Amino acid sequence: MGTDVITATAVVAAPPGVVFAILADPRQHQRIDGSGTVRGHVSGPERLSLGAEFAMSMKQGAPYRIKNRVVEFEEDRLIAWRHVGAHRWRYELRPVDGGTEVRESWDLTHYPKPLRPVLRALFGSRTRQAVDATLVRLARAAEADAG
Repeated sequence: MGTDVITATAVVAAPPGVVFAILADPRQHQRIDGSGTVRGHVSGPERLSLGAEFAMSMKQGAPYRIKNRVVEFEEDRLIAWRHVGAHRWRYELRPVDGGTEVRESWDLTHYPKPLRPVLRALFGSRTRQAVDATLVRLARAAEADAG
């Protein structure tokens, strides 16, 4: 049995606004992608907002293009998007001494309960590794931008 939300947290030595600027710019997602699947070729707005749609080229085995929509948004605090699947990629930011606590989540709770164990079995382990790697890359990028 697993969890329906895979989450990891890291403290980034940069202000929330710097971290959020990276997350809200889909052209920077390849820069922070810990999964190795984001290939670029982004279409959509330069800065995301609630309801904004953006698409990018991906590769996981075979190349494909995915369209996403921002479904949660609070400036410098929260951003989440989803694509054709019901899962969400969510980033929650909280100011802390020395920077920003970033919590990244892969959330399956919007799928029907019977599908969740199947998705966890297919993607859970790989997603856990990708979330951890993304936070490392996000920290490196935000700290460089802040410096």
